[in-house]
Amino acid sequence: MSKLKTVLFDLDGTLIDTAPDMANALNILLQEEDKQPLAYDIIRPVVSNGSIALVNLGFGDGVEKNQLRYLKERYLEIYQESLCVNSILFNGMKSVLNNIEQRGLNWGVITNKPEWLTNPLMQQIGLADRAACIISGDTTNNRKPHPEPMHLACKQANSKPHECIYIGDAKRDIDAGKNAGMKTITAAYGYIGDWENINDWKADYIVEQAEDIIKFI
Repeated sequence: MSKLKTVLFDLDGTLIDTAPDMANALNILLQEEDKQPLAYDIIRPVVSNGSIALVNLGFGDGVEKNQLRYLKERYLEIYQESLCVNSILFNGMKSVLNNIEQRGLNWGVITNKPEWLTNPLMQQIGLADRAACIISGDTTNNRKPHPEPMHLACKQANSKPHECIYIGDAKRDIDAGKNAGMKTITAAYGYIGDWENINDWKADYIVEQAEDIIKFI
């Protein structure tokens, strides 16, 4: 990685541990609908898959289309109200970001989270002004694993794909990085279910904790 210029992160489950707030929002919704809340350990592995996946987890796959739309919208309303209560940088990530900047590199975020949630979260956690780019799920016409958001991130960070490394905790993250011609790192500390085999994703590297990212930059 001698030509590395930019380190790019997925958001939920890679850069920021948002699962506590996202899980809490789901359980509030379940209680509103007279259903039992779910254990945090059940919700956590699903967080990276977004609001629809979380609603399906809580209410099952057989929810009628209009009801599913309502539940998703209500979930997002609840989550927006408590966006950054218990969300924090993953352990060691502060050192990773400092190390990147001290080396004269830049860094950014590429997430499938919508912009109206991504930008306030980055502001509230104090990272918005430090990021060279923040690409959300609705910033471009296509979302990960499509390479379009990756290419826009490169443009904004003033880097070429081969000068970037992308770090994520889902297969679509690794696919997106590879599709764009970037090196990739699987964040094994993220929101990964027991049913997933991260070796099948064929990332260039795997890190078990955030601080291990420093070894590859």
